[in-house]
Amino acid sequence: MKEEEQLQLIEKDALSKVNEAKNQNDLNDLRSFYTGKKSPLSDILKMMANLAIEQKKIIGKKANEVKTRIEESINARRKELEEAAINYRLQNERIDVSLPGKTFKVGTMHPLTRTIEEVEEIFMGMGYSIADGPEVEIDKFNFEMLNVPKGHPARDMQDSFYITENYLMRTQTSPVQVRTLLKKKGEPVKILAPGKVYRRDDDDATHSHQFMQFEGLVVDKNITMSDLKGTLELFVKKMFGSSLKIRFKPSYFPFTEPSVEVDVSCFKCGGSGCPICKHSGWIELLGAGMVHPNVLREAGYDPEVYQGFAFGIGIERATMMRHGIDDIRNFYLNDQRFLNQFKGEN
Repeated sequence: MKEEEQLQLIEKDALSKVNEAKNQNDLNDLRSFYTGKKSPLSDILKMMANLAIEQKKIIGKKANEVKTRIEESINARRKELEEAAINYRLQNERIDVSLPGKTFKVGTMHPLTRTIEEVEEIFMGMGYSIADGPEVEIDKFNFEMLNVPKGHPARDMQDSFYITENYLMRTQTSPVQVRTLLKKKGEPVKILAPGKVYRRDDDDATHSHQFMQFEGLVVDKNITMSDLKGTLELFVKKMFGSSLKIRFKPSYFPFTEPSVEVDVSCFKCGGSGCPICKHSGWIELLGAGMVHPNVLREAGYDPEVYQGFAFGIGIERATMMRHGIDDIRNFYLNDQRFLNQFKGEN
């Protein structure tokens, strides 16, 4: 029978070439050639349409047997090649177990991240919750609802990165306070808002166009300046040492009234005077004040019923004070010699 002879020749030729295959690619090509849709086996199966029923049964069975034997041969040869490759590697890729192992460098928490976590822990211990907001902010939240309307001279204090006329990179985390007040809709608020802020400052040892700060906000009934001072005294003692003192100096911020600059007694000389505190005994630390009635009113709070205080401090400044760092740019240079100094504090 012509078809049976063809099947025998196909099987013989396939098995011979499988045994001669040198690699996995050869086997893949042979599988495709002898068992694929355009293989000689497929051609024979297509010709079966012209055969009698009995012949179809015989040829069909034979074709399946041939295909099975070819595939089994390919699988067996594949296994032989895999074992040969493994044996070759075992013979030629010996490992010298006496060599020292690779050393993996262990990182450390960035000093600014550590400061943020410590500050958050202190204020969460006083009942504050942590709030967050977008870094690309709208002018309304960054300025207008903070009692700084368009054209107000106080805007000159914060030269900004504007994206469009109404969108800018936030110059402070105060917009988080505004968003929280609007969300709370007249309820008491007690939050801490840490994050990155952006201002068009010339970079030098004490200024950066991008820096980090945290701001606190408390709004409730019967809140007074003494609550603000007690909160900041506790924070300073927890953060910088129990022997330090704070003092308030009158200042101006458009979103607080009255406003104060907060100084801390010099941690180096204890207040007696040294080069670090410019022989004054005090170091300027942060700004604070009672929330301006206009800000409360804009957010939907009745200033005759609710009062509040707010404060803000640069995280870099706090970290520089704690560790005696004299250049803010060190935080952003990724110099491992600088960062490795803080490994022991994790």
